[in-house]
Amino acid sequence: MSGPDAPVVVFDALCPLCSTQARFILRHDRRARFRLASMQSEAGAALYRRFGIDPADPDTLILVEDGRARRDSDAVLAIWSGLGWPWRAAAAARVVPRFLRDPVYRWVARRRYRLFGRRETCWLPTPELRDRLL
Repeated sequence: MSGPDAPVVVFDALCPLCSTQARFILRHDRRARFRLASMQSEAGAALYRRFGIDPADPDTLILVEDGRARRDSDAVLAIWSGLGWPWRAAAAARVVPRFLRDPVYRWVARRRYRLFGRRETCWLPTPELRDRLL
């Protein structure tokens, strides 16, 4: 089970795409390795600020692990790799150079509300998964 030193994924809980990714992580993280924090929460906003990201206008999700933050496509690939097999296979996308991966990630991130809509309220997990959120 994840503990206080577990990797933390900070995501936008108002974004349907981001919330779907959060649910995907919770569903497929069989070892309960990851914890999640929405950027709308105090914990998530504080982590964004700590790593120089404006929580009111974020352009990425982040994975905070061992005091460092991964962002953009590196964060997504690290998360999928951390989920184990078969999701770990997505790490093969690292053969695509970051200078090609990240612009695609940022293009979608900047347009996420136009492409996927925006929730009126933050997504919340089921009661049995709430202990995985900060």
